[in-house]
This record gives sequence, C-alpha cells and structure tokens, in this order.
Amino acid sequence: MNLEPFELFCERMRDFISRSAGPLHLHHGSVGDADSEFNALAIELFKLQYDSVPPYRTWCESQGAKPSSVSHWSHIPAIPTAAFKELELTCLPIQQRHTVFHSSGTTRHRPSRHWHNAVSLGLYEASLLAWFQPHLVPEHGSDKQCSLRWLALTPPPNLAPGSSLVHMLGTVISKFGSGRAVFAAQPASDHTWLLDADAACAMLDEAEGENVPVCILTTAFHCVELTSSLAKRGKRFRLPLGSRLMETGGYKGRSREIPKQELYDMVLDRLGITAEYCVSEYGMTELSSQAYDWVAGKTGRSSCDPSHGPARCFRFPPWARIRVISPETSRPVSQGETGLLRICDLANVYSVMAVQTDDLVALRNHGFEFVGRKAGSEPRGCSLMAK
Repeated sequence: MNLEPFELFCERMRDFISRSAGPLHLHHGSVGDADSEFNALAIELFKLQYDSVPPYRTWCESQGAKPSSVSHWSHIPAIPTAAFKELELTCLPIQQRHTVFHSSGTTRHRPSRHWHNAVSLGLYEASLLAWFQPHLVPEHGSDKQCSLRWLALTPPPNLAPGSSLVHMLGTVISKFGSGRAVFAAQPASDHTWLLDADAACAMLDEAEGENVPVCILTTAFHCVELTSSLAKRGKRFRLPLGSRLMETGGYKGRSREIPKQELYDMVLDRLGITAEYCVSEYGMTELSSQAYDWVAGKTGRSSCDPSHGPARCFRFPPWARIRVISPETSRPVSQGETGLLRICDLANVYSVMAVQTDDLVALRNHGFEFVGRKAGSEPRGCSLMAK
C-alpha cells in the first residue's frame, strides 16, 4: 500500500496542530475558518481511510455512506470502539506496525488494538503534547515557569510498552521534566499494575523537604490507593505551592465509585494539593487526542460538587470534535442532555478518525461531562490495570 498520502496528511496535521494550540479561550468554540479547515481535513481523511481500511469501508457501506455522499464531518460514519477489538482497523501493512497499544479491557474480553508506525506515533505525540501543556503546565515557556518533579503512579514505559497511557506519561515527562521523575508501579503477572507506595512516599518526602513542587500523574484508582496508604501510615504531605495532579480513568469495579469532589478532598488532606491544581483527563486507546476538564492553577470555582452545578467539563483540542448522540433516536442531543459520546479525531490518521464510544455524557457548552458507561457495556479504562 502506498502510504505517501497519509504521510503528507500527517505533515499538514502537524501544521494544523501547531497553529491551533494557542490560548485556551479561543477553543471553547470554533467558528469560521477553523471550522472550515477542520471540515476540509476531515473529508479528505475520510476518503483516505475509506479507500485504505477495508473493514471500515465495509462498515461505511452498511451505513449507506461513501466519500461522494458526505460533505460534512458530522456525517462521517463512526465505528464502535468494540470494532477495535475484532477488526484490523489500520491502513498499515504488518511490517509497518512498529507499535501497538492495547486497551486495558478485562480478563474475559479481548482488548482493543491501535497500531502505529514511526510517523503516526510522532503525530500522536505532537497531539498529546500540544493539549497537555496548556492544561497541566500552562506556565511552561513563560516567566512564571517553575521546576517540577514528576511522579507517575504507573510502570515505566519499558515495562508497559502496550499502554497508551504509559507512553503518554513517558512522552510528557521527557518533554517537560528535568530528569527527576519516578514511575511508582510495577506490572504484575496478571497484567495489572502494582503500586509501589514506598517509592512514591520516598519521592514525595524528598520533594517536600527540598521545597520543589510535584506533578503527580495517575489513574483514579491508584490515586485512591496512594492516599489510603498514606492514611494507614499516618502520613500527610504538604507539597509545595504549584504541585498538581492529573488523574484519569474510573474505578471499573475495582473499588466503590468515589465522587470527584471526595477524591480531591482526599488529595488535599493527604498531599496538600488543592482542587484548583487537580485536572481530570479523558482518553482511550482508540484515540490519538485527549480531553481535559480544567487548567492547573486556574482561578475561579473548581468544585466538583454537583450541588454547585457543573463547574468543569471536558474539552478536546481543536483538531478533534464531538457529538453527543441519543441512544434512542440516534440523533444529536441538546445542551444539558445525556447521550453517547462520538468523537472525530483528526490525529487518528492511520486508523479510523470517527469513533463511537459506550460512554454516557452530558453535552456542556462545547464540551461534555462524563456520566458513566452505557448499561451492559464492558468495563474498561486504565484503572483496570491498577491493583
């Protein structure tokens, strides 16, 4: 297969990303030229993927869609995430599949697979860095930039090469870190991750003693496990101002569901990090872009208490768009209503850009609030790896 059209498209995507990842307030709604450019890129990529990914072409035909009949990105057929478990949704020939990310899945189900070569992995990294920076290290490159220590409650990349989350964390630490980073988990024989609370505590002790802020990157489950371990030890840290936390994933049946506000209260109690410096990330193996619900250190109401109304909502970068679809009517829902999240991710160049999830979300002002999983869907997410 001739991959040159995909390589050229990746070059244009890198340019689009570099021009789009500016001040956050510009991305709360995209209009005019930005919408037109996104649509043109999406239609072009749809044709490439329709022609080059046979299982996706079959799916489109079953939906009565083909490139000549689609003129807007919102009409591009979205393939269910379950298809990534069963089908080879890639245009890459076998010899070009240098990296594969697997979803965490469960022991009873086959994981999703997302293949990359060097070019697509480079675009994946460009996409994740461009949206991570303004949310987790917004002061980077400014006169307010501070030196951070980095603590990831996951295995290091060399011990979890099939995890897109671990690859992401390794990428951001390599880009924004200063060499002082700890990965405080190990893979177990059952493919879950074992938290190394001793290593995490040693790193936090050192950072607190040297008055250096810490960026903690973790699954929600391991965040609970760390704070619980600190409680058992009778230990409380008061990490330096500027310390922050990124958490991702739910609990997937590994423990009781903990409301976000309760989780952040635990973080404040045991680590001294306030809710204004806690950011939630939404991502999945099947995508190349991520959504965030807050900017670390942002002033204003950051409460997650539902009685105060939704202060936070997830937003994808300008090179990804969402629709929230009613499971009853298959039509888009109105503001504030709940439906299934559908994502069009232009950074998914070599696979399929339009993905239909089983995640129930509420549509909120160009973003979304996560509600839960559709009834009967398989538990998934990186917190399944935590043990």
